[in-house]
Amino acid sequence: MRYLPHTEQEIRQMLDTVGLQSVDALFAPIPEAARLGRDLSVPVALSEPQLMKHMSDLAAQNVGASMLSFLGGGNYAHHIPPAVDQLLLRSEFYTAYTPYQPEVSQGTLQAIWEFQTIVSELMGLPLANASMYDGATAAAEGAQMARRLTKRVRILVSGCVHPDYRDVIRTYLSSQDEAAYVDIPAGPDGCYDLAALHHSLDETVAAVVVGHPSFFGGMKDLTPLTEAAHALGALVVSSTTEPYALALVKPPGEMGVDIATGEGQALASGPNFGGPGVGLFACREDRNYLQQLPGRICGETVDKNGERGFVLTLSTREQHIRRERATSNICTNQGLLALSLTIRVSMLGKQGFIQTAELCLAKANYLERGILALDGFKKSFPGCPSFNEFAVSVPGGDAARVHSRLREQSIIPGLNLGRVDAKLKGDLLFAVTERHTREDLDRTIAALATM
Repeated sequence: MRYLPHTEQEIRQMLDTVGLQSVDALFAPIPEAARLGRDLSVPVALSEPQLMKHMSDLAAQNVGASMLSFLGGGNYAHHIPPAVDQLLLRSEFYTAYTPYQPEVSQGTLQAIWEFQTIVSELMGLPLANASMYDGATAAAEGAQMARRLTKRVRILVSGCVHPDYRDVIRTYLSSQDEAAYVDIPAGPDGCYDLAALHHSLDETVAAVVVGHPSFFGGMKDLTPLTEAAHALGALVVSSTTEPYALALVKPPGEMGVDIATGEGQALASGPNFGGPGVGLFACREDRNYLQQLPGRICGETVDKNGERGFVLTLSTREQHIRRERATSNICTNQGLLALSLTIRVSMLGKQGFIQTAELCLAKANYLERGILALDGFKKSFPGCPSFNEFAVSVPGGDAARVHSRLREQSIIPGLNLGRVDAKLKGDLLFAVTERHTREDLDRTIAALATM
């Protein structure tokens, strides 16, 4: 009786309390014409052992578990130790929601404070909030924050930003002003196009949103872009889908970025068919920035006895203040995923974080060299170095055919970019992590050699 826990006596007691004779009487206000009039067409309920066997049988039909995958594009399969899941299952974390009462929420508040510290160090910016839904909404909130800070309207969004993120930013902005969102194509190197951005930059632009790394995998110094934007009073918002990349390059803040956003899934959980994620958000230390930061901030303090403690320091969201003064309509944070990220990064430590990134880089370079040595394969976006993700053009210009043929060999050769842009129908985007072995990479190169 796991799913129907009430006894007949308890049901009778509840009906007596509300003054009804039967359960059917509860539904009397619903017109007959609106009622189903028959039993639901569902199978007979299974016992728990039968249900578990049925689910196992269904799972056994999946082919993905045995597939060698190089999918990325904003969602990455890095190693998450079982210890992370085990710690997440502790009841004080698993059941935690909003830590309104600091006296009973010190563990949750400290975990969020540690998360903010990690994000601040990753992004190279001093202020970080207590997470957002995901990388897409974080980027959109960054654009909105820039508009509030500059009192300007237009947002220039580079084509090197994740296409799904661009859609979310467009949706946020177009609900207020159709002219607010401006698409700027990526350059031939797959990164931001400074000349194209220069052409559209003027005193009406609130911010430029740029991918770092690019959605297509390239890494490019953001300093020329931030200098150009700041010269005209515009801000720069960066969007990072692969946080491990920040272990080996300058963080956005050191290149002049004003608001750094990102997706922390790679450090928090497996791909899980696309979610959930955990949004990263950091910005410059400035009173105006602090007041416009979306979401909330946990802070460190001391109690009346001088003991270290943690509190919600700032909550500029509509649950706490008047709606018209709220900085965001995001009314919670991804607490469990933020905690997962915090645990994983703490287990890695700074050196482990760098070593993992170095493994990703080395393995990606090995696979890229092997593929480009094959006849007919070319680099899609030459000109920019990459981290663990790169795009290649396939022989014959039909990535869907190559994709299909490799799937027959239990290999998913990355993302078919034709699904993102019809002009890229001959390109595949490969993502490599520390989990890929030398044998995996050699097997993939050998399979591509037969195309």
